[in-house]
Amino acid sequence: MQKYASSLKSFRHRLAYAEALPQMVVLGVICGILCGLLLGLFRIALEWPLETWLPNGQHEGFESLPNWLRFCLPVVGSLLLLLLLCPLAPLKRKVGVAHLLERISYHQGQLPAGNAILQFAAALLALLTGHSAGKEGPAVHLGAACGSLLGQRMRLPNNTLRILAGCGTAAAIAAMFNTPLAGVIFAMEVVLLEYSVLGFMPVMAAAATATLVMHLLFGAEQVLNVPVMQIHSMNEIPYVLFLGVVIGLLASLFVKLTTKVTCWSTHQEFHLSYRLLIAGLLTGTCAVYVPEIMGVGYDTVTAALQGELAITALLLILLVKVLLTPVIIGLGIPAGLIGPTFFIGAIAGGALGIVGSSAVEQQVAHQGFYALIGMGSMMAAVLNAPLAALIAIMELTGNPNILFPAMIAIIVANLITRYVFNLPSIFIAIMRAQGMDFRLKPVQQVLSRSAVSSLMNTDFISTPKTLSSAQSAEILERNPNWLLIEGSPSALLPPADLAAFLKNNPDSEHISLLEIPALRLDCATLSIRSTLLEALEALTGNEVDALCIADFNGRIEGVITRNQLETYYQQYSSL
Repeated sequence: MQKYASSLKSFRHRLAYAEALPQMVVLGVICGILCGLLLGLFRIALEWPLETWLPNGQHEGFESLPNWLRFCLPVVGSLLLLLLLCPLAPLKRKVGVAHLLERISYHQGQLPAGNAILQFAAALLALLTGHSAGKEGPAVHLGAACGSLLGQRMRLPNNTLRILAGCGTAAAIAAMFNTPLAGVIFAMEVVLLEYSVLGFMPVMAAAATATLVMHLLFGAEQVLNVPVMQIHSMNEIPYVLFLGVVIGLLASLFVKLTTKVTCWSTHQEFHLSYRLLIAGLLTGTCAVYVPEIMGVGYDTVTAALQGELAITALLLILLVKVLLTPVIIGLGIPAGLIGPTFFIGAIAGGALGIVGSSAVEQQVAHQGFYALIGMGSMMAAVLNAPLAALIAIMELTGNPNILFPAMIAIIVANLITRYVFNLPSIFIAIMRAQGMDFRLKPVQQVLSRSAVSSLMNTDFISTPKTLSSAQSAEILERNPNWLLIEGSPSALLPPADLAAFLKNNPDSEHISLLEIPALRLDCATLSIRSTLLEALEALTGNEVDALCIADFNGRIEGVITRNQLETYYQQYSSL
């Protein structure tokens, strides 16, 4: 047992450094396995009841329900969510990707287990009862929480928790869409906001492992059944540009509407129970006339890709979906936004494909081709994840012919959303509507990559406030870098100052380390799991110039000074 504890301590200490790549890859594999199993359970818990209850035996066949049941089901779902969510404090019921970004930005990637359990149960209730939302957002929360809780359970340094949350995010997207590379890029673009070898390798390991687990559980099935399609002529490129403009406008409307409703829900004295009931009534009413908007809706997306829906049906579905989903998510339905962006993009692209083909006499690409481009463009513009969206539609279709026109449409849609309407990604927009933000300055990024144990000075001696000359001489013979004066607060003293005092006052019997002429640095205490960014914040918040680094039992393991942090940042940023 002692050998195991020593090995784990050494493992933790190695992870404190920004270059701990082999250890992070091992953790990425473990995270991928755990996420694959958890998300497999989530998928079974979602699909099996629907396949059992729905008349046609398909887990997305809400259209086969009678009108009265399509109305009642979302209302009942809202009532169940009301019973689940209302007894909880506001912080306890935060879920979703916006909650993940909040925990990374403000809490070093420490995701609470309670919120993840709530996300599992609440998302199931919302999706099983036909609310117009997606399963991928809850899956990302569950995956990121799985990675974060793995690190917390092992008491790993906090600098690893952020990357483990990214591993869980990539594993979730890979598991839900069967798109491992898109999962990696999504984690980098949306969650980690950086591209580095240290981030890429463990995230890739997690995505690949989670995909393998899902293949073992469910087989290597495709999420969408898409025929091979390609652009027929370069004459279609202007129409692809036009599609990008239309999708950019839809994405801007989607983000603005979600943000407005979220802001209103957050700042108005309007109880959650009323908001959930309104969401249920709205969904039920819309589902009576447009049942395709219920649930995840990938059956409708597949129909749009295969050209099975008429223009009137596409336009009606698009109108209802693009207005309903942002409203119910803003009102507090705890489900996802990623799937609906695919849905809306596919429906809009399919409609534009029909309009374009009817407007010209020459042969043009199939309407499903434009539906595919619309899917990628909508996801890219709403989530601010252009590369992830591009890779996702290529992995979903296995069709490299889609890349060139999709790139054009994605660029245009993103330009419309980012620079015409000046909108951030929908997750950051939701955070801002709740009074928060998600930004890491360069100094914060550098300091968050390493833990305090990678920089702390362990060559110190703890001393009482008063020493005899003999004790002082004995301590100086050991040649430490610092003397840690015990007390409340404690302080650091350079040994050279004590040696100078002894040289000038050889007859002193009792030496008060707090009174002799010396450069003393007041200290605060910080956990050994903390990052260098947390160390900087502790120095600033406590108005001190040094920190004592304590282990899990409260024993002081080392010390860090403000000068050390500044030197570290200067050396790291100059590389």
